[in-house]
This record gives sequence, structure tokens and C-alpha cells, in this order.
Amino acid sequence: MNRFAAWHRLFAVLLLGFASGLPLALTGQAMQAWLAVDGVDIATIGFLGLVGVPYTFKFLWAPLMDRFEPPWLGRRRGWLVLTQLALAAALAWMAGMSAKDGAGLFASVALLVAFLSASQDVVIDAYRTDVLLARERGLGGSLSVFGYRLAMILSGGIALIWADQWQSWPRVYLTMAGIMVAAAVVSLTMLPGVSDQSRPLASEPRRELIGFTAMLAGFAVGWFAARFLLADLGLDPDDPDKWLRLAFILAQLAAALPLGYWAARRAGFETLNRSLESYFSQPGAWAFLLLIVLYKFGDAFAGTLTTPFLIKGMAFTQAEVGIVNKIIGIWLTIVGALLGGALMLRLNLYRSLLLFGVLQLVAIVGFWLLAVLGKGAWGGFTLPPFDLGFVALDHPTRIDSLLVAAIAAENVTSGMGTAAFVALLMGLCSHRYSATHYALLSAFSAVGRIYISPLAGVLAESIGWPAFFVLAMVLGLPGLYMVWRLRAVIERLNGGL
Repeated sequence: MNRFAAWHRLFAVLLLGFASGLPLALTGQAMQAWLAVDGVDIATIGFLGLVGVPYTFKFLWAPLMDRFEPPWLGRRRGWLVLTQLALAAALAWMAGMSAKDGAGLFASVALLVAFLSASQDVVIDAYRTDVLLARERGLGGSLSVFGYRLAMILSGGIALIWADQWQSWPRVYLTMAGIMVAAAVVSLTMLPGVSDQSRPLASEPRRELIGFTAMLAGFAVGWFAARFLLADLGLDPDDPDKWLRLAFILAQLAAALPLGYWAARRAGFETLNRSLESYFSQPGAWAFLLLIVLYKFGDAFAGTLTTPFLIKGMAFTQAEVGIVNKIIGIWLTIVGALLGGALMLRLNLYRSLLLFGVLQLVAIVGFWLLAVLGKGAWGGFTLPPFDLGFVALDHPTRIDSLLVAAIAAENVTSGMGTAAFVALLMGLCSHRYSATHYALLSAFSAVGRIYISPLAGVLAESIGWPAFFVLAMVLGLPGLYMVWRLRAVIERLNGGL
């Protein structure tokens, strides 16, 4: 019975990892492919990467999901079902839109999808922490990452093949909406229950909501005040110069964040305030935040425009990119996960982070070679038609060998790096505030992926693809330095994992 219960918990974590990974590509790689096929320019695609901003701020509303419990369904299960059904509705709405006909509304709905996806992640991370026993967390974390990667293969790779076969991105997004409805049914009926060992903070609910509202108001005031101030200085937020538009966005964020936090403290958003105080009271808290931002910075910079690079820059077809990046990549992801797990049994956390981080940067060389040598430089092979049931290829497709090599290196090394990175995040979380702490740390880990997107788009147009990938490798070096700098503290975390 105990063994069955353990496998039930681990299987639930695997399924929730899949549900967590599915929406990410739908506001990332898949959306970029949709926009590229519709003829949207690279710089605009880069700016639309900012719809992923909620992933970097989810720690701000995570305390509300810890503090309040939806009626009848329970604290974790209730929020899971609500966010998954809302995601299904938002994806269906997005399917009926076109970025060319209304970029503003399209971006707003994509932003809503990212917000709901980030909210689902908050609950899944908290559920995984609550439901797994201490001895199950290593295997549970690996299964969660594996489920996440499988979902990204579906929404970020197989989706491209479906779009090519169906000649319809809206149909693809409607299919993904149906999958999210199925995920909500699973969450409602199949998940094992959670026994809350640490209760929510005994704070006054009305005061919590007032504090949250004050925080949002502070963000809004800071955001618009910075915009008006820059406009008074004679700068135009809609200037054709994309560097100036990027500067506007960064300046507004710089004003909004501290003002929102100040408002939260003044109004008494206690769950957020105490969670942050708990984390920042730890030795090296700020240094670890910097490490978390920088560790995958080079990898994120190189990967943020991979799909537009392959489709628009290198003229690969959607089907070829989908097949190589995900259908073939699924086996490479499995190899990477197994190899990373096996190495982490022999290496400590510090050595795993350092080794896997180096390999992530080396893998970028594959994309640099592709940009320099061009399509067909290493020859290729023809993939015959196939039908796997969930996806089919109805005509022979030419596959580029250098493309396969570049994607293979990226899949394997990225999977290894992610395994070590998740272990680091888990080791830094306090059990009492695990939901908010994990949301805070994972939000910082998304900074490189989200905020580098507009800069990456502008740079790719300005300096060209070969120089772009060289710069990506250089940008990954500070993260490796931070791992080395914090090696003593990281090695002490090994005992807590």
C-alpha cells in the first residue's frame, strides 16, 4: 500500500510537470513560429517575447494562492483546476485572433495566457513540495522536469508539424486548449490529497487583499510615472528606434518594482512581506539571486530567437524544424535527463552546476556553425513518411545534418543543466514558505529568458546571426563565475537536498 501511494504521488508529479510545460511554448517558440509564418518582422517578434513577464513576477501573487483556499476543492487542487480551466479558455480565445490584424489585443491575450501559466506553476511547485516525502524529492524533481520537457516537445515541436499539416495555427491552439481541459479533469479526480503540515499565515484576509491591491497600485503608478517623465523629456515611447522603445520598457520596470514593494510593505501584505524577509535573512541570499539570473543567461539569449532564426534566417520549413527540434529531440532529451541524473549521483551539486553550465555554452557553437556555414553545409538525409498516431509526416522530408547536430547538443546539455538547476532551487527553499520561495527563485530564473528577448531581437538585426551566437557564449560566462564564487555554500546545500 505504501509503495502504491508513493508511485501515485510520483505519477501525479509527472502529470503536473506536463501540465506546467505545455503553455510555455504557446507564448514562446510556437507563437514565434506563428508570427514568423504570418510575416511579422524579427524585432517585433522579439518585443512580443515580453508577454512572458508574468513568469518573473509570480512570486508577488504566490502568497495569495498560499493564503486563500477556493471553496470545496481544497487549497492546492482548487487553484489547479481554476487555473487550468482558465488557461483552456484563454488559449481558445487566442486561437481566434491574428497578430497582423490587431497586435495589441493579440499581445494582451498572450499576456493573459502567460499570467495563468505562471499561476499554475506556483500551485504545481507548491503541490510537489507538499505531497512528496523527503526521500522522494530527488526522483520527483526529475520526473517533473521530464514531464515538463515532454510537454514542450508537444507544444513547441509537434505543434509546428501540426501547423504545417493543417495549415492552421488557430486549430493547433484549440487542440492545446482541449488538452488543458483534460489536465483540469485529471487534477480534479486523480491527484492524491495533500496533508498541510504548515498552515498558512494567520493573517487577516481583508488586510492581505488590501496589501495586494496597494502593491498593484504602486506598480501602476511607477510604470506610468516613468513613462510620463520620459515623455516630458521629449522622448517618444512609440519612436521607430527599437533601442529607445526598449529603454522605455526597462525604465518603467525600474520605477514600478520598488514602488510596488514599498506599497506592499506599507499596506501590510503580510504573507508576501514575511516570506521575503525569511528568504533574505539567509546568508548569501542576494548572491544566489544573481547566480539564478545569470546561470542560464547565455543559454536563454541564444535560445530566445532559435525558431525565427531557423525559419526566417536559415529558411528551414516548419515541418523540418518541428521534426528535428522535437521529434528527434525527444530521445535526446531523455538521454540528457538520464545522463544528468546519473552524473549527479557521482558529482556533488557544485560540480554538476559547473560542468553542465560549461556544456550549455559549448552547445551554442552548433548554432554559430549553422549561421556561418549555412544550410546544407554538412549534407543531410531524407526522412520517409511516417504516422505515429499523434503526429504524421505524409511526404518525404529533407533533414539537414548540421541542424540535427546543433539541436542535439542543445537538447542534451540544456536538460542536464536544468536538472542541476532545479536541485539548486529546491535546496534554497525554506519548508515554511516553499511556495513563495520557489516562485521567487524560479521567477528570477526567468529574467534572462524574458527580458533578453527584445534586446536579442534588436541585436540579431543589428549585428547578424554569427556575432549574435558568439555574444551568447560570452554572456554565459558570468553565471559560471558565480557558481565558482559560491562553491562553498553550494556544497553545504548538498546535505539539505
